[in-house]
Amino acid sequence: MTPPAGWLCDPQRPIRFQGRTWLYYLHSDTNSGDGGWDVATTTDLVRFGDNSVAIPVLPDFPVWTGSAVVDEENTAGFGAGAIVVLATQPTGGVRRRQEQYLYWSTDGRSFQRLESPVIVNPDGDSAVTAEEIDNAEWFRDPKVVRDDERDQWVCGIGRRRYASLYTSRDLRTWTWTSNFDYLRDGTPDLGGIECPDLFRITADDGTSHWVLGASMDAYGAGLPMTYAYWVGDWDGSAFSTATTVPQWLDWGWDWYAAVTWPSDTDPEHERYAFAWMNNWKYAARDVPTDETDRFNGQGSVVRSLRLQKQRGGWYTLLSAPIPALDSVAFTPAETLADRDVAGRVEFERTGRAYSLEVDIDWSDATNVGVAVGSSVDDSRHTNIGVFNGRVYVDRGPSDISDASFLPYGQAEAPIDPEARHVHLRVLVDQQSVEVFVNDGFTVLSQQVWFSEGDERVRLYSYGGSARFSSLRWRAAS
Repeated sequence: MTPPAGWLCDPQRPIRFQGRTWLYYLHSDTNSGDGGWDVATTTDLVRFGDNSVAIPVLPDFPVWTGSAVVDEENTAGFGAGAIVVLATQPTGGVRRRQEQYLYWSTDGRSFQRLESPVIVNPDGDSAVTAEEIDNAEWFRDPKVVRDDERDQWVCGIGRRRYASLYTSRDLRTWTWTSNFDYLRDGTPDLGGIECPDLFRITADDGTSHWVLGASMDAYGAGLPMTYAYWVGDWDGSAFSTATTVPQWLDWGWDWYAAVTWPSDTDPEHERYAFAWMNNWKYAARDVPTDETDRFNGQGSVVRSLRLQKQRGGWYTLLSAPIPALDSVAFTPAETLADRDVAGRVEFERTGRAYSLEVDIDWSDATNVGVAVGSSVDDSRHTNIGVFNGRVYVDRGPSDISDASFLPYGQAEAPIDPEARHVHLRVLVDQQSVEVFVNDGFTVLSQQVWFSEGDERVRLYSYGGSARFSSLRWRAAS
């Protein structure tokens, strides 16, 4: 998903409307984020199009992230089936007056707005200390979900030090009920909460759980800058969890502002997820695509999420590319011969957009993996592999001087240090690499810069040989 032109930023959680999936996203003419909402639609969650402006930016009054719901029961009074949006806007253009405004639409493309915010900033006028002001300037990204069991709407709002939870019967009048503060029990500061997420899902063992997620910049704690989540319970007014230490849905540099929504076929057990493939450490800059393609920014592939109970008793979200990706985006899979690799060898397939699936087994090797986006002389490449108890994606050797990613070159995630087997599903696109490890317990998503000719693939094993088997190649269709 890329915009026809301009700058793409946060996606808003998609909705089903008029037989299609509608994806609203932040869009601006410049790399600033101060724009409005555009919309694209899709029938297969792979091909997005039919883009148009949905909520235009007002003079000095940008429309930031929020969420849309289809109000089937007309709880807000705009008509059964109307689309109701809550979105953050800085009242009066003042940053510490971030507040939540309501828009509505009956066609999905033209919206009207209530003049006054429906959720006001409780700290905007009273903050005095630096900490209070910091928190007041962080009151954003309302995520509205339906709590059918209690016949109410729930809204999560990101704050600097916690997530605030509100409830409503009509989407217009909201009551604060609680804060979820993860900064307890020794959990390090993971940054402010953005794009909060709240949903219920049934795990593989039949138990039902609530998940609270958020996009967070945990770089200072040595953790990802992506989607953190906690598995727990929602009692109608507060979210609780057994541990304040989160899990992470992605360990790459570029999977932010993620949204999830129930699948069409199995909404109780499966959710879809989609994210902005960028990072605020370097997002607001000019990049080569500004000149060549007239746009800056892209979304990830849509992935499927399922909740699985682990041997230790906790629950983890597993990720996988949605099946439609294979049938819509790629040619039928080729199964290629197994091979033993020692050192670094060239693979027999090349490309700029493809899927590569492989099992790697080793005994003595110390560093095994796959290099994508390799130049003829192999001086440019992105390595994807396992080393010293970590699975990694290193895009450093493919960096460019203009719009450099450095020092954010290599991303890595923990893996069993005793493991001598790994399964990789690698999705390579013109400007991105998304790596699904083993059963999707770990994913790493990153932007990359492929120069002309960076189309070769190489397999490598250092410190010993490795067996590469079950190789499946799908070229972009």
